[in-house]
Amino acid sequence: MARLSRHSWFWLAPLLAALLGGGVLAYPPGHRGPRITVNFQTGAGLVAGKTRVRYRDVEIGRLERLRFSADGQRVHATLQLDDDGRRIATCGARFWVVRPRIDVKNTSGLMTAISGTYIDVDVDLRSRRPCHEFVGLEAPPAVTSGADGTRFVLRAASLGSLSAGSPVYFRGAQAGQVLGYSLAAKGSSVRIDVFVKAPFDRFVTSKTRWWQASGAGIQVDASGMRLDAQSLTAVFAGAVAFDTPPANTHAVADARDREFRLANDRSDALRAQEGSPAVVRMRFTQSVRGLSVGAPVEFRGVEVGTVVSIDIDLNPERNRFDMLVTLNLYPSRLGQRYRDALGEGTGAAAKALLHLLVTQGLRGQLRMGSLLTGQKYIALDVFPHAPVAQVDTSHSPVELPTVPDTLGELQDQLSSIVTRIDRMPVQEIGQNLNTMLQRSNRLFERLDAEIAPAVRSTLDPAQQAFRAASETLEQGSPLQSDVQQALAELRRTLVGLNALSGYLERHPEALVWGNR
Repeated sequence: MARLSRHSWFWLAPLLAALLGGGVLAYPPGHRGPRITVNFQTGAGLVAGKTRVRYRDVEIGRLERLRFSADGQRVHATLQLDDDGRRIATCGARFWVVRPRIDVKNTSGLMTAISGTYIDVDVDLRSRRPCHEFVGLEAPPAVTSGADGTRFVLRAASLGSLSAGSPVYFRGAQAGQVLGYSLAAKGSSVRIDVFVKAPFDRFVTSKTRWWQASGAGIQVDASGMRLDAQSLTAVFAGAVAFDTPPANTHAVADARDREFRLANDRSDALRAQEGSPAVVRMRFTQSVRGLSVGAPVEFRGVEVGTVVSIDIDLNPERNRFDMLVTLNLYPSRLGQRYRDALGEGTGAAAKALLHLLVTQGLRGQLRMGSLLTGQKYIALDVFPHAPVAQVDTSHSPVELPTVPDTLGELQDQLSSIVTRIDRMPVQEIGQNLNTMLQRSNRLFERLDAEIAPAVRSTLDPAQQAFRAASETLEQGSPLQSDVQQALAELRRTLVGLNALSGYLERHPEALVWGNR
């Protein structure tokens, strides 16, 4: 019996060795880490037993199994990690499938066309709590946990063409990207999360201005035509740009915790740092064709504001329609002395100064800014000979007086001249002169018969002169005909000028290209 027992143990030894070897082959030392589950929307490119798991391009496991969720909406991927992957399986980890991706924002994963699809992971090293189930990302994260930089929040009225991955520019250099966006609780604005990488993030202060740099902006205004674009990526995928005034480039601690306004363009963003605008109005009696919202308001060539609205207003006192233009004027652009003396221009001293300037001839005038585009702008200037006008500073917004543009003023002057000439009694004056000359002629005939022949030779030249004047002023004489012809020519000139003025309002480019 004892002999049989010893033989039994002898045959069991190889069996135990085989079992131990099979266990080692089934679970080699490098695959004894945790088993986790990642839920993806699709299993495209994933192959059980072949797809690898990588962290910083180092293989840490393999895909062990694929199965559907209970509702069939997602795919559960079971990953067997190596022993080195224990540090990876924490609650802050993010998993995504690396496959070839080509879009207008970026290109990634092209090497997988050769090496094959794999699962990548990003780990938050601050997280210590282990987890065994994760929700996989459908695209690589815009910023990994180890990236050096700062996140900021922007508020915009509209998202425009921005999306996750859109670039962020600082003075032409790509400084970060858009992480994502969300709608405000009441839907009144859009909250946009951006990441600015180091060292660009140190230039973001509480004075930093942000604006949308999406697409190619073609701006046609009174100064001509301009094309503004950051890059081809910004043209197709949208972009955000920011800048900080040179005097405010020192880092401010609260810049990381505050929300910034995202303006529609650079001009709008930089205008915000000039303080609150003063809202004024101007009333024009002529056509404002060519004047658009956003047109500049200039004081002797320096832009001091913009047009914000154009409306039609009935003037019941004169039974006519006026064009009411609302402007935003920035007192900060009027010089340091003005700012020091009058501040924002809303106090009693500023109102007294405005009354004085209007008394001296401060007026608004509509002018042509570009013959090529036909765009107009509003000029503020002092017209010493302008008609007397008053300004009411007790009402808001204040309405500033205006004067007609140069072409309209010339047209009014010519019309006044023709009206005065037309009212002159030319025919009556000619008839009176003709009667007087006839009487003078009879007087000369009487004197010719009564005075001595010696005096007659002296009177002959005078008599001939009077006869010539009489013939000149007779009905149908050349003088009257020339006067009538000159009056007709002047009337035709006025009609032509009216037609020219109307045509130039409709086609200002004709001054450059001619009448086609």
